Amino acid sequence: MLSVAMLSESAGCAILADVFRKRGYAVAENVDFHEGDVAFNIDGWDARRRVGFEYRTTESADKKDLTDDELIALAKRMELGELFIFVIDDEGADDDDELREYAERFLDEVARRRGNA
Repeated sequence: MLSVAMLSESAGCAILADVFRKRGYAVAENVDFHEGDVAFNIDGWDARRRVGFEYRTTESADKKDLTDDELIALAKRMELGELFIFVIDDEGADDDDELREYAERFLDEVARRRGNA
């Protein structure tokens, strides 16, 4: 059986911040996000453009920071185009290239939904 090493919290966040910044987002790191019934510390957030990311890891014990109800609330707000938050956990990508690819696809979809594609 092949064992996959998961990216650490700092490595995953650094990769995501790099992808988002290269796409023109002004990423503030470790921001206290509180809107409506959703409250958590988001790893990267561009408040003006309302786009960010959350890399959840076992290492940082933040996988429970967002409840199922909060994830559903965020998904509904993304469907409405109010905000876009890329949420992935450390088991969601096998390596840094795959994490970059997933983040790029997410940002491509944000651009498409906002008419910037």
